[in-house]
Amino acid sequence: MRRVLLLACIPCLIVLAAAWAALVQPFVMPRASHPPDVDPQRLAHHVRYLSVDLHPRSDSAMGHLDRAADYVEAMLRESGGTVVTQGMEVGSRRFRNLVARFGPDHGAPLVIGAHYDSHGSETPGADDNASGVAGLLELARLLGRHPPSQPVELVAFTLEEPPYFRSEDMGSAHHARSLRAQGREPRLMLALEMIGRFSDRPGSQDYPVAGMSGLYGDRGDFIAIVGRLERFAQMRAVKAAMAGATSLPVRSINAPVALEGVDFSDHLSYWQLGMPALMVTDTAFLRNHDYHGAGDTWDKLDYRRMAQVVQAVYAVTAAP
Repeated sequence: MRRVLLLACIPCLIVLAAAWAALVQPFVMPRASHPPDVDPQRLAHHVRYLSVDLHPRSDSAMGHLDRAADYVEAMLRESGGTVVTQGMEVGSRRFRNLVARFGPDHGAPLVIGAHYDSHGSETPGADDNASGVAGLLELARLLGRHPPSQPVELVAFTLEEPPYFRSEDMGSAHHARSLRAQGREPRLMLALEMIGRFSDRPGSQDYPVAGMSGLYGDRGDFIAIVGRLERFAQMRAVKAAMAGATSLPVRSINAPVALEGVDFSDHLSYWQLGMPALMVTDTAFLRNHDYHGAGDTWDKLDYRRMAQVVQAVYAVTAAP
C-alpha cells in the first residue's frame, strides 16, 4: 500500500515542481556583465526635487505636473537621446508623455517606462513613482554615453494613477497605441514601478498569498520582475541579465493576472494590446506601507540599491 501511495504521489510532485519552476524561475543562470556606475546622489536629487519641490504631482495640481514634465524633458535632452513630446487631450486639458530614443532608428524597440504623476494631493510620491522616474533619467545618461546596438525607447508616462488607471486615458495606453499605429511594436516593454524601498529586516516583505515567503523570503531586500504566465522565456532572459549585473538579489514571478498586484502599473497598457511587457518593482504596497500616503518620502529610499537596479536594467538594454 505504501508503494502504491508513493507512486500515486509522483505525478502530483511533478506537477508541483513544474508549477514552481514556471512561476519562480529558480534556476536561471546569471549573465555576468559590468555595467557603468550609477551615482546614488543623482538619483536622490531627482527624487527629492520631484517629491518635495513638485509635491503634489497629480492632475489636481497641473502646475506641478507640467513642471515635472519640463524637468524630465530637460534631463532626457541633456542625456543626448532623441526626445519627442507625445501630447494628449484628456477632457479639456493637455497632458504629456516624454519619449527619448537611443540606438538605431529601425527595428522593434525595447521600451522602458515610468510614470511621473503621483496619487492625489497627500502623498509626496517618492517611491511611487519618483524612484522609477529617477531610474529612467539615470538610465538615459548611461545610454547617451554608451549607445545601445538595438533601439531603446525610454518613456516618462503621465496619468498612471487613479482615476485614470485601467482607462484608455493612461499615458502608457496612448504610447502603446501609437507604437501599433506606427508599426513599431516593441520586442519588450519594462515598467519601472517603485524601485527605491528595501529592507533587511525579517518580516519586512509581505505577499498577496500566504506561503509565498517560503519561495521568496520574508525580507524586502530584492528587486522583483513580474510577468504573465506565457512570457516564460522573456522572463528568463531579463532575469539572467539583471541578476548578472550586480550583487542585488533578483526575484521573479510569472503569474495569472488574478494575483493581486501583478498588473498594477503601466505594463498593463501593453498587455491589453497583446504586447510583451514586464514590471520591475520593489513590490510596492507589499513592502512599502507608506504607499499612497504622506509617509512616502524621499529620505526613506535606499539610493545605493536603487543604483544597482538601474545598472541591472541597463544590462537588459545591452543584452544580445
